[in-house]
Amino acid sequence: MVASQTQQGSSDAPAIVRAHIKGIDQTPRKVSIVASLVRGRSVADALVILDHTPRRAALPVKKAIASAQANAINNHGLDPRSLHIHSLSVTAGPRLRRYKPASRGRAQPFQKRSSHILVEVSGVEKQVKKAPAKATDTAKKGDN
Repeated sequence: MVASQTQQGSSDAPAIVRAHIKGIDQTPRKVSIVASLVRGRSVADALVILDHTPRRAALPVKKAIASAQANAINNHGLDPRSLHIHSLSVTAGPRLRRYKPASRGRAQPFQKRSSHILVEVSGVEKQVKKAPAKATDTAKKGDN
């Protein structure tokens, strides 16, 4: 259900890491209300906001953001403090067509909607400090 992709340009441009969650059993309209709460924020702030959001859609949005954060840190070596949500989109998934019994033996159709979440997280790469090279003796041992 979760995938990861990266777009990298020049070395000073922020890297963008993606995570997908597909087939959430909730309507895109309800999920996008929660997504609009955290769109454009830092990843740490977004996770705190979603912890205190009393909506059912907060859990899958939080899982998608946490997955993108883990992909950015573990797979692409980005600095966790520099991560922010570049884009967060909610699209419609497949609809399940069902029928509800009605009076006089009729059946009324309705649709169970699902949704997909795409999170793009951007950040800068960690600066790895290189250890200074050890000084080696040029004199050979035994040359006294």
